[in-house]
Amino acid sequence: MISTELAARLRDAGLVWKPVDGDRFQIDSPQLTDQVFTVSALVVETHHYDTGTVLGFNGTTEWALDSVDIDDTLWLPREDQLRELLGGTFRSLRDDGGTFVVEVELLGRPRTFTDPDPSQAYGEALLALVELSAD
Repeated sequence: MISTELAARLRDAGLVWKPVDGDRFQIDSPQLTDQVFTVSALVVETHHYDTGTVLGFNGTTEWALDSVDIDDTLWLPREDQLRELLGGTFRSLRDDGGTFVVEVELLGRPRTFTDPDPSQAYGEALLALVELSAD
């Protein structure tokens, strides 16, 4: 799983989250920084309204929470989601002796991103792509 810091950098750079079952997220609240939730029709359901997207908590939870606005959450994309978001820029992933190397092509040039966690390497590559797209 990518770090909260990298997830926040992706969000701040403009990555948009459209919640689907299986997505993991945190709620932007100092009291809940160690809690990771998963979107699931049984527990956390996505509701789309004209005013925005809300994540509704169904059934009994450890604490009282009916719903939370998507703007008050932080998406923690999975490795497969990060790779998919890289789209046609993705070239390869390799294990270089315990360090994972993600190679992408940005603006016609190969770039590599490394980390012991492949999700982090994918996330850094995606951050570079999102930042280029924002320019």
